Amino acid sequence: MKIFVKIILYIVSLGGILFGQSWELVWSDEFNGTTLDENSWTREVGGNGWGNNELQYYTNREINSFLENGNLVIQALEENYGGREYTSARIKSQDKRFFKYGKIEASIKLPYGQGLWPAFWMLGQNITTVGWPACGEIDIMEMVGGTNGDNTAYGTAHWEDNGQHLQSGSSYTLSSGIFADEFHKFTIIWDYQSIRWFVDEDLFYTFSIIPFDRTEFHKEFFIILNVAVGGNWPGPPGPSTVFPQRMEIDYVRVYNPVTDVKDESHIPAQFELFQNYPNPFNPETIISYSIPTNSYVNINIYNALGEKVSTLVNEDKQQGYHEMLFNAANFPSGIYFYKILARSLTSDFSAVKEKENQSFVKSGKMVLMR
Repeated sequence: MKIFVKIILYIVSLGGILFGQSWELVWSDEFNGTTLDENSWTREVGGNGWGNNELQYYTNREINSFLENGNLVIQALEENYGGREYTSARIKSQDKRFFKYGKIEASIKLPYGQGLWPAFWMLGQNITTVGWPACGEIDIMEMVGGTNGDNTAYGTAHWEDNGQHLQSGSSYTLSSGIFADEFHKFTIIWDYQSIRWFVDEDLFYTFSIIPFDRTEFHKEFFIILNVAVGGNWPGPPGPSTVFPQRMEIDYVRVYNPVTDVKDESHIPAQFELFQNYPNPFNPETIISYSIPTNSYVNINIYNALGEKVSTLVNEDKQQGYHEMLFNAANFPSGIYFYKILARSLTSDFSAVKEKENQSFVKSGKMVLMR
């Protein structure tokens, strides 16, 4: 039986990853060149309403998307093109840059006015095989323009449960001014427990992805930037809406948490084995543990009869918090147990004399439910 186990090391508190965490940049586009980086982005083309009765035609022309003064500009125009009265641009990183977990952020100056609908968002990389909303959607920022909307940004998650589209989110309203006045930073921090939305580092919404029906959010997602005109949510532009309208993006950046234990505040105080998430699960779940010293770690999986069916870890590990994604796609439904044995080593990973308080043994129960 082949078991797929992905080990991910987080030297962070299991209470969650916040802005106080140290981060390592894994990818970015600073838009400092002269043309859009086609190794990272694809311009989408079409005027089919995009599932929302939008009024624009997305083009691959540089008049609608271009680099200027170190920014990416997405420009919406009022013009007859492709049977539509407006044009704009929508770029995506699908099949080129896609990510699972981390901090994803962009610094953006938004357009304004009735009928404008700018967005910075993500879709599941598997959308071509499972469709929407089964692929999952993370709207990092949407704004619905107009007098009462130019100062409010929305963050939303979309997913599917038994064929039903579900969504959850909240909004952030500026205390003064509108989002077109200056650049603002829109961020999510996404880990195996939750997605958190921020505007200018102010947290405004937290969404748990632990429940059994939210497995979409434990897969890879790609990034989209666009400015829609009209549609079901904003409605059409009004008499006061002026064109052209521009969304200017200073950068898009993706970070992973730093796995460095030199800061002793990130070293756990004791050995611990945590309850797996989600539980029940199908077919993936995350098993986490902490070790306060460099240690030899062994984790086995047992079935309800007490028979060992897999070994997940059997090696020396660095002090800190660890988690692993366990894929049980080839296991039958039922109750399973996971058991850890951890034994302290010295800083150079050599063995120390065994003492009762230097070994740690603990078990947990999990349910695989098809």
